Amino acid sequence: MISFESDYIAGAHPEILCRLQETNMESLSGYGTDPYSERAKRKICDAISMPDAQVEFLVGGTQTNSVVISAMLADYEGVIAAGTGHISTHEAGAIEFGGHKVLVLENSCEANNGQNREEHAGDNRTENTGRGREENTGRGSEENPGKISPEALARYLSDFYADETHEHMVFPGMVYISYPTEYGTLYSKKELEQISGICRKYQIPLYIDGARLGYGLMSRGSDLTMAEIARLCDVFYIGGTKVGALCGEAVVFTKGNRPPHFMTSMKRRGALLAKGRLLGVQFDTLFTDDLYLRISRHAIDMAERMKEIFRAHDLTFAIDSPTNQQFVILENEYLEKIRSEVAFSFWEKYDETHTVVRFATSWSTSEEDLEKLDEIL
Repeated sequence: MISFESDYIAGAHPEILCRLQETNMESLSGYGTDPYSERAKRKICDAISMPDAQVEFLVGGTQTNSVVISAMLADYEGVIAAGTGHISTHEAGAIEFGGHKVLVLENSCEANNGQNREEHAGDNRTENTGRGREENTGRGSEENPGKISPEALARYLSDFYADETHEHMVFPGMVYISYPTEYGTLYSKKELEQISGICRKYQIPLYIDGARLGYGLMSRGSDLTMAEIARLCDVFYIGGTKVGALCGEAVVFTKGNRPPHFMTSMKRRGALLAKGRLLGVQFDTLFTDDLYLRISRHAIDMAERMKEIFRAHDLTFAIDSPTNQQFVILENEYLEKIRSEVAFSFWEKYDETHTVVRFATSWSTSEEDLEKLDEIL
């Protein structure tokens, strides 16, 4: 059995394990006050060309989103996110549990998805193979699934304040986006500049979920650097869990805007690790000799090779993803046939006889894994 189920199925990069072993018996202070955490913070600040940025290490992605959003919003504010955003779907209501509403902003692509699917369903299966579809339909026909459009965001905020009864509503207090999105798509530099400008106009922070940040930056479709992302947002996080670390995320406040008593907020929400040195050592290693971006580039190289394999087997892409997550449409019988040999993730039902599934590469994906996948398909 080989697995492309997710990008955190393996443990940690060998260099990280080596450093954890080397530092294991050192007696260090807790809660991120150790020298490795301090050094990692300096390296991150150097990587984004912001010596005064404020960096904190948290244990995981959901905890990070919950703490950052709760700490930065007033009690009467909510957070704007795409309908497909991680906080809108796969975080078990963590944001709402913290007392803040997710204000779902459906862009035109997502809103039209059902219509596109109905129009194309049932009449264009690939003949003889039973594996996919002849044409790239459904989500593949959408230009940029998973993204908030600047136009939709500007319209939402304008309409909110134009409503004379808006004092009775949840105020939009933050914009949340992911880079890359949950569908593996990317915001261009121009789009991010536009969204950032809209946030500045309405004086609300822009928060970027970077759980897969390395894979986005190293994508051949990216025109952004980590320093540019830092400049254009108010807070973002650098994902470690999915990009080589055993666990942990690095939150970066870019405008001297870290909320007061942020560590206390981390602790009361279960996001503060007593043995904080474990996170410090990992990020210190990831930001030594460009390791974070090097292993991210490897995942993208593997994803590009995977796309070639899918094309060679006449599989249909549901989404045109330039990152490490690849989405294909499989005929249900074919899906059941191959799943005993290869693991992948269910994404969504396409129609009665087809399913969209996700294959994810990562820093740990090998050429041998892809050769085996080729044989199975």
